[in-house]
Amino acid sequence: MSGYVPVLRAGNITDVGLTFDDLVYVPSSKVSPKQRIKKNDIVIAASSGSLDVVGKAARALEDFDGGFGAFCKVLRPRSVVNAAFFSHYFKTPEYRKLISSLAAGANINNLRNGDLDDLQIPLPPLAEQKRIAAILDAADALRTKRRESLAQLDALLQSTFLTLFGDPVENPMGWPRKSLGELAREKPNNGIFRKNPDYVQEGKSGLPVVWVEELFRGSTINTEESRRVIPEGTEIQKYGLKYGDVLFCRSSLKLDGIAFNNVYMGIDDEALFECHVIRISPDLTRVSPIYLNTLLRSPQMRAIAKSKSKTATMTTIDQKGLCSIEIPLPPLKLQQVFDNQFATVEKLKTLHRSHLAELDSLFAALQHRAFRGEL
Repeated sequence: MSGYVPVLRAGNITDVGLTFDDLVYVPSSKVSPKQRIKKNDIVIAASSGSLDVVGKAARALEDFDGGFGAFCKVLRPRSVVNAAFFSHYFKTPEYRKLISSLAAGANINNLRNGDLDDLQIPLPPLAEQKRIAAILDAADALRTKRRESLAQLDALLQSTFLTLFGDPVENPMGWPRKSLGELAREKPNNGIFRKNPDYVQEGKSGLPVVWVEELFRGSTINTEESRRVIPEGTEIQKYGLKYGDVLFCRSSLKLDGIAFNNVYMGIDDEALFECHVIRISPDLTRVSPIYLNTLLRSPQMRAIAKSKSKTATMTTIDQKGLCSIEIPLPPLKLQQVFDNQFATVEKLKTLHRSHLAELDSLFAALQHRAFRGEL
């Protein structure tokens, strides 16, 4: 874009480094040479409505012909500091804890220049910094490889789906098409409404309640960490989840979140779902819930679901809109072939996640020792 340069924002700062997607562009005259990002700069999210975002930091591995947004700051290490050692400090739990205490505000969380200037970072001799950084880099590389393995397993599953069923919109295999309304064994409904004080504050009494954010975690719904309520009256009858129920995000601040789905594969009536979620109970004699959930998560079907939404203050979708979505319906036996492939991949992903958790624990321990002078 002639005459313009890209600008990094808080969303471009991730736990695994800087990303260069979804960039905004400003006139190049608005970005001074000092504001251009150089190799080894630490880019920090300095202001956000979310305390989890403020303070996030990532190192620039190369010069970037662009700048950083107004809600970001940059720290540029001097020659007496090893850049890799310096960047590892911003991944430590101690740093995150300190930033949370410094940045917390009433409406928006901010880091001031003085907050960053006052950070105290242990600084051994340069040779020792390099040695420590090499150890941390090696441990971090193992975590990166494990994450890449998980991504490859997801890609394998997507490829298997397309091989078995073809593109769900083009439907090259000519499967009959049915609407979600036709495949539902009963009328869809929204979930339970309870005020915050109604939720159990401690312990495991009552039943877990699936909220919108839990739809975005994993390939099936996990209720182990869900908030819990003690059901009253007919709430279990109305809102008790059944094996194979597919849940959808009913309202979202972002269009990308609307109608996002996940599937409940637990025991009947041992979980409920919240009012910002819509439940569709598929006829399991005609459609596999795993096939249906995977299909509806595909980019092609997500685009159709988003087209059914309405936008005012928030983006919403109603039961009618969801029920009108048409899907290809291959033979149930073929769907079950995919179910078996899905189960195999999920077992492998569980193993990889367990290994990644171990590597994360090892990395955290090494970080702690590194910046206490014990590594």
